[in-house]
Amino acid sequence: MSRINNFNEYEEHCSLAKTDHNAYWSKIAEEFHWYQKWDSVQSGNFNDLNIKWFDGGKTNMSYNCLDRHLESKGDKVALIYEDNDPKIPAKNYTYKELHAEVCRFSNVLKEKGIKKGDRVCFYMSMVPELLVGVLACTRIGAIHSVVFGGFSAKALAGRIQDSDCKILITNDGGYRGDKIIPLKNIADEALETCPSIESMLVMKRTLSETKWNQERDFDLRTLMDAASPICECEQMDSEDPLFILYTSGSTGQPKGLLHTTAGYMVYAKHSFENVFQVEENDIYWCTADIGWITGHTYITYGPLLSGATTVMFEGVPTWPDAGRFWEICDKLKVTHFYTAPTAIRALEACDLSHVTKHSLSTLKVLGSVGEPINEEAWDWYNRNIGKEKCPIVDTWWQTETGGILISPLAGITKLKPAHATLPLPGVLPVLVDPEGKEVEGNPAEGNLCMKTPWPSIARSIWGDHERYKQTYFTTYPGYYFTGDGAKRDEEGFFRITGRVDDVINVSGHRMGTAEVEEAINEHPGVVESAVVGCPHNIKGQGIYAYVICSDKELQKENLHKELNDLIVNMIGPIAKLDDLQITPGLPKTRSGKIMRRILRKIAADDTNNLGDTSTLLNPEIVELLIEGKKK
Repeated sequence: MSRINNFNEYEEHCSLAKTDHNAYWSKIAEEFHWYQKWDSVQSGNFNDLNIKWFDGGKTNMSYNCLDRHLESKGDKVALIYEDNDPKIPAKNYTYKELHAEVCRFSNVLKEKGIKKGDRVCFYMSMVPELLVGVLACTRIGAIHSVVFGGFSAKALAGRIQDSDCKILITNDGGYRGDKIIPLKNIADEALETCPSIESMLVMKRTLSETKWNQERDFDLRTLMDAASPICECEQMDSEDPLFILYTSGSTGQPKGLLHTTAGYMVYAKHSFENVFQVEENDIYWCTADIGWITGHTYITYGPLLSGATTVMFEGVPTWPDAGRFWEICDKLKVTHFYTAPTAIRALEACDLSHVTKHSLSTLKVLGSVGEPINEEAWDWYNRNIGKEKCPIVDTWWQTETGGILISPLAGITKLKPAHATLPLPGVLPVLVDPEGKEVEGNPAEGNLCMKTPWPSIARSIWGDHERYKQTYFTTYPGYYFTGDGAKRDEEGFFRITGRVDDVINVSGHRMGTAEVEEAINEHPGVVESAVVGCPHNIKGQGIYAYVICSDKELQKENLHKELNDLIVNMIGPIAKLDDLQITPGLPKTRSGKIMRRILRKIAADDTNNLGDTSTLLNPEIVELLIEGKKK
């Protein structure tokens, strides 16, 4: 039922999902293991925000990812781990071996007092223990919160405090190309302000020098080696929390998006199988980090729920040289390759010999994720990596959506460069105008909203349901507002045009402008700041800051470095400024609101049409900003 094989079947699925979505999703959910079947398929709506899927059902994510496959696929490779060091052979885990590791990790967590509903934080590099650990949490009913290993101690501490985590799991250090990230040292600093943490489990990866708290810190591998490889699964209600994942918003405090068990599980498998069309002997590789939603849904859960072989890579695409991705594709005989436009553009800028010395002959499907892909990068990817024979699935989705909502289905949907094309069955996207009216007909342009719930939608923001409502459901009542603008062409194909709120998409990672401004304003010489996105050849969007200084003698170069040091300390390196402009003022309305559309246009050197500036309190500042940008 769940696998779509041609475009006629796609249309049939869409039709059934629209006319009787309960029957449609019920049929798909029957493919999973349930301890108890659900009472209702879907209830609730976008007005009351009481959305539930498969309510009354009982299941377990770990059982469906692993135990369900043991009889038929126990000896099949579930996970291939590619080390940062290219000289170290890849390590394979069969479904049986992965199951045993997950059970050991589950027993370690239980021995440390973790029980159903407790929050467990992971702050690791891309090592197998991270994937094993999140599955172990799902096995015993704990809620995992993975924090990307590039975040600062302050950012890590804020996330631990918000979700009141009981245990932290980290590495002594993490390899990233020729660098070692001192994860344990950063974690130690974070835990100075995290009284909820009772234990820290440390995987000794780099053998870096670290301090050791005998009462709190434990060697993860030693504990796992002593643990039993047998652990029963906890029966979870369909709406029990599965994980919390933090994402930036247009206000300073990151939002802990809460995903629940059954709906997310059903949609992760369904979207993975249909978008990528992975077959029994294929090797699927998503290059994301498990610290982001892509690594949750399309490295861990989607592939394993489908009984596929998934690849995990610790390193970076340009070390030891810019051919590393392609060397791995040949070495592991990768058939499905899923990466971000940022990586594609960075590799496009390198000498083509890094590509041409590799055959890439096993590739069948390519994917793009994290941000809209530009046509030039799409064409380069298609021509040089796919040899014009691999369909490119340009996937649109978000942390909040849990899974891919708009995308071609590989080999089924007609492709159009830089277009996410059509929604998956059961997904009803609409374009709305500023007044909230649906824009009918094609072509059309507007703000992208969803009309009805889908199974993997986040149910809330951890500890703040009102913020969840205000962020996503008040701009256009009765709809989920994605925060993105989009166009729909004559064929009904969607093209995502980017964020329309105060969020920047840097290398596929959403960064709230307020978060960055908060860090900048910590500088003693800064009076006020405003941050916007600016065009960037590699990252898609860079971060551009306008800064008002109290000290008129401050030099731009020195200030740039000092501000980036502050940002790295408060958020992490991913939020560093690409450029800044010292200015005597900012364009503000009479109510004191910064007119960011003007700042965005100036940062992009697009000043021919700045729109109406008559409502500004200080219209003269606009010319000063334009002149300042030229210097």
